[in-house]
Amino acid sequence: MQPQQSPSFAWKALSFLAALALLALIFSFSFYHLAYRWNWRGVWIYRQKFLQGWLVTIVLSSCALFVSTAIGALFALARRSRFLPLRYFSRIYVEVIRGTPLLVQILIFFYVVADAFAIENRYVVGVLTLSVFSGAYISEVIRAGIESIGASQLESARAIGLTHAQTLRYVIFPQAIRQILPPLAGQFASLIKDSSLLSIIGINEFALNAQEVNSYTYSTLESFLPLALGYLILTLPISLWTQSLETRHRFET
Repeated sequence: MQPQQSPSFAWKALSFLAALALLALIFSFSFYHLAYRWNWRGVWIYRQKFLQGWLVTIVLSSCALFVSTAIGALFALARRSRFLPLRYFSRIYVEVIRGTPLLVQILIFFYVVADAFAIENRYVVGVLTLSVFSGAYISEVIRAGIESIGASQLESARAIGLTHAQTLRYVIFPQAIRQILPPLAGQFASLIKDSSLLSIIGINEFALNAQEVNSYTYSTLESFLPLALGYLILTLPISLWTQSLETRHRFET
């Protein structure tokens, strides 16, 4: 059986342009038949507000990205701990966070937990809430990557005298990282979009600023189309990176 030849670059480019043109045609047709009076001039006045909210979203998401990764790694290791209370605590954390809506968690963290610990900065609360929420999903991603390593490799590591820490560092993590990078990148993209829910506690991020512009101008589509574009600019590079990682680390079976 002859190996299947990959499509040429010209054919790929032509196919991509055709798909893009079809998508543009569908939306152009839909907007053309929309009985709506556009008011871009009124929204343009508040362009600085859009930019400020977009930058706040970048800062919040970046901070939450690093904190949630640390939380996820810690709880992934805790799920494999021999100390049963720690293992059960980690499992309860993951199941509770993944089983409840982020919107409810934001309200509880801000009005209950933050108040009990005297945390008054809503931006700090927002970052911590996003981190705790996303950390539960990252924890499962990392745990799945670790458990994908064959038991024979762990036995070989013990046979040559490696400690548990050395086994994690030299045997498990170098192989697991290839498996967890694609879903991890996807989780990072979701984290950026989830930051829009922080508007419910008055954080002046991208979504809240778009809502305020809408209330000022009564121009709903003109206010929220830039919102969609702004999130797409942030998440599209991560999505493309994810696809690149999936291609790079795909193996024949």
